[in-house]
Amino acid sequence: MYPPVTAAPLLSRLTLAAYAAPALPGAMLLLPLYVHLPVLYADALGLGLTLVGSLLFIARLWDMVTDPLIGIWSDRVDTRWGRRKPWLLAGLPFCMLSALMLFLPPDGSGAAWLLGWTMALYLGATMIQIPYLAWGAELSPDYHQRTRIAGWREAAGVIGTLFAAGLPALFGEDSRAGVGAIGIAVAVLLPLGVLLALRAVPAGQAAAPQRVNLAGVKAVWRNGPFRRLLLAWLLNGIANGLPATLVLLFVAHVLQAPADFAGLVLLLYFGAGIAAVPLWLRLAQQYGKHRVWIGAMLWNCAVFVCVPLLGAGDTVLFLAISLLTGLCLGADLALPPAMQADVVDLDTARTRRQRAGLFFAIWGMATKLALAVAVGIAFPLLDLAGFSPDGGNAPSALFAMAALYALAPVGFKLAAIGLMRRYPITPERHRRLQARIARRI
Repeated sequence: MYPPVTAAPLLSRLTLAAYAAPALPGAMLLLPLYVHLPVLYADALGLGLTLVGSLLFIARLWDMVTDPLIGIWSDRVDTRWGRRKPWLLAGLPFCMLSALMLFLPPDGSGAAWLLGWTMALYLGATMIQIPYLAWGAELSPDYHQRTRIAGWREAAGVIGTLFAAGLPALFGEDSRAGVGAIGIAVAVLLPLGVLLALRAVPAGQAAAPQRVNLAGVKAVWRNGPFRRLLLAWLLNGIANGLPATLVLLFVAHVLQAPADFAGLVLLLYFGAGIAAVPLWLRLAQQYGKHRVWIGAMLWNCAVFVCVPLLGAGDTVLFLAISLLTGLCLGADLALPPAMQADVVDLDTARTRRQRAGLFFAIWGMATKLALAVAVGIAFPLLDLAGFSPDGGNAPSALFAMAALYALAPVGFKLAAIGLMRRYPITPERHRRLQARIARRI
């Protein structure tokens, strides 16, 4: 019934490494945005937890507005350099300047500074990230090669996160200098990574540019596997965003550990994540992406539910928990984006359209909404519970911290697991989708 599908050529490791290069400095932007910057602006610059949480939530809403616009435009506009590459180059100046301004704030920087430069940074990051993800989906049509592409990209992202986690530790108690060092590193490394990828990686194979209208958006939303995957990703993103937002406060006030201990926690967590990526890729080839992702989330829940039992001085136990949950990070980062490329194929097989940019724009919106919700609810709820970043917190405030840090994420992950149990795109179904695409386009 289906014509044979020609095997896609295997992408070399050099090509994969070059494609992954922009992900390293790109990830260095993310960790400070939801770990270091909220504490820096709320505490050191005196804006307060509620105001900082509200401003970052507003900036994320702006970020979500730009996502579909960039995605649609990158689908529609083609050039002799390809459809995605020019966007990465155009986004560089925004990212470089705004990273320096945001991570190196002068004394007296207030709400307008934080909001304005965060919005500028988000615009530049969107101009790079959405076309970059769509580009990765177009590098190969193969189910398992897409897992390799996503695995290399996300592994590079974890390395960037490790750098961002380790740099502030070099400056001891001077948190402002540590965050500033991240801004300088991003301004130097991001153009190097982007230019390497533009030079060494092919543009990828995609259908002719398509005009995207309301009917196209409706067709995307009628993609049932995409909706299921998107909602699960959103819930899992909130689950990951809450502890990422609160880890510095949890370490300082619940564990009562020194400031440099948080850097060790982040290094161990993300180091375990990158070390486990090859394992998750191998398991995904054997059992399928969605089943392995479910297993990783269950593992994470089983370990993380123990966190509220910890108290002052339980640093060794917390390191063990960080190691065990960090092992799941590689699955969280590598497998869902690879699955996202597969649901784009379902749309292409049904409609003969190529809308990878729009799909990844909606994906990006869900990612950013998850982080916005995490920041937007965590700090105000801590305020309501009477928690103070200056210390002297009552047991009820510390329990609220532990509940937001650990119990709420477990609930969100269990909801995501429930959605993914019936995810329908298996390797066999994807092979049939590729056969339909080869026959119809």
